[in-house]
Formats: sequence, C-alpha cells, structure tokens
Amino acid sequence: MLSALVNSRRAFLVDLDGVIYTGSRPIPGAGEFFQVLRQRKLPFQLITNNSTRTGTQVSDHLRGMGFMIEPEDILTSPEATAVFLRRDWPAGTPVMVIGEDGLVRAMVGAGFQLTNDSSRAKVVVCGLDRRLTYERLVQATGAIRSGASFIATNPDLALPTEHGFLPGNGATLAFLEAATGAKPTVIGKPSPVMLEIAMARLGVHTRETVMIGDGLHTDILAGARASVATILVLTGVATIADVAHVAYPPDVVTDSIDIVRRALIAHV
Repeated sequence: MLSALVNSRRAFLVDLDGVIYTGSRPIPGAGEFFQVLRQRKLPFQLITNNSTRTGTQVSDHLRGMGFMIEPEDILTSPEATAVFLRRDWPAGTPVMVIGEDGLVRAMVGAGFQLTNDSSRAKVVVCGLDRRLTYERLVQATGAIRSGASFIATNPDLALPTEHGFLPGNGATLAFLEAATGAKPTVIGKPSPVMLEIAMARLGVHTRETVMIGDGLHTDILAGARASVATILVLTGVATIADVAHVAYPPDVVTDSIDIVRRALIAHV
C-alpha cells in the first residue's frame, strides 16, 4: 500500500523533527530521500510550526546536519502567516507582533508596519516569544479587545527539549484567550491553512500530494483537514498503538522515511 500511495503522488509535504532528524541527528535515509525527490523532479516543501526561525535559518540548521536543503524548500509558520495575512491586509497595515526573529522578519518582509500601539494595531500575530513580558501581553490584550484580528502562527502547547517540556506558543494563546474572550485564527498545523499555502507554492492539487509526519495530532490531522494523503512515520512522537485512538488515522504507517524512499526507488 505504501508503494502504491507514494508512487501515485507527485508532491511531498514533510515535517522536520521526528521525521528527518531527532535532536541533532539525521534519521538514516532522510538525506537520500530528498535526493530521490530531486532526481525524479518531485516537488516538496518542508513544513515546520517553528515560529522563531526564518527559512534561511532553518536551512542553515539542516545543512549543519548534512541536508542539502534550500530556504525555498522550507515553509515556516511565520512565512505561511504572512501569506495568509496579505490576502486580506495590504502592505503598510499596522501589525502587533508577539514573537521572535523569524516572525518579525516575515511580517516586515511582507510589508506590514510593526506597532506596539494597541489603538493602532489592526492585527495581533502571536508566535513563540521566549522573552515575553507581562507588559507585552497587556498591549496585545488591549489591541484584541479594541477589535484587532487575532492570528496565531501555531497552537503548540509545549516544546520538547533536552530539559523536558517547556511552554509553547499555545500557552501564550491561552493567556490571551482568557484575557480577551477571543479565539485566534491558527495558521500552523493542525490547521490545513499551512498545507494549502505549501501546495499553492508548488502548484499542485490535493489529490497529487502526500503529507509525511510523526505527529497524529499535528501533521496527520492537518493532512486530513487539507484532504491530502498522509503517512505516519514511527521515528518521532507517535507510536503504532496511538493510531487506534485518533479520529483521523493516517493512510499508511511505516517505520521511517527511509522506508518511503525505498518504496519510491522500488517502483519502475
């Protein structure tokens, strides 16, 4: 079934951590997987909810592990958020940003005007900010209560690190939701928006696309919501036992991305 699925698709959306690397170590066969895609001229996008880095910074990180990945091969949640906002908001729109370098650069690059003035902001965009202050939360609360649109790069509640789980962007969103009564529009996984933007970048349709991920509640759910085929790899957070407990199971479960690579090259 895996071989039939991957060889009936011409575009690949791929998660990062837990799929092509764990920690700072590449998963065996991941680099070769992208070589096969390039050899066969199969378009792909690496999809990450990380809102702190730019695509270039993610590319540099991956190159440090031996992956030949260009910034244009990557779609970060801030980049997707910028694309989403420009659908409704013109360049020059005052935007309040809670976030780090990746999100700030994406907003500036899209032509938005950054503001800390709650009365001027038309949009509040919230991503992970590890230097977040109470004052900043007060400003964002004021802007949202004054009518600013509330946008989230991703809803991740916690971040797995070598020091255990740390608060993610979802923790900040919970604060702002409680303080304002407003719920954000979420761009990153498990929302389908990010995948739809990736497919538009590649110029492909849902029936031509497959999402490969290690998270049932992020990657696989996003794929289901975007109506694309999904492959769960067991090198990350999910186990085979978890699959029975989700409403939207993957189309295929396999041990690793290397097995996906082998299925591609086995097809004549």
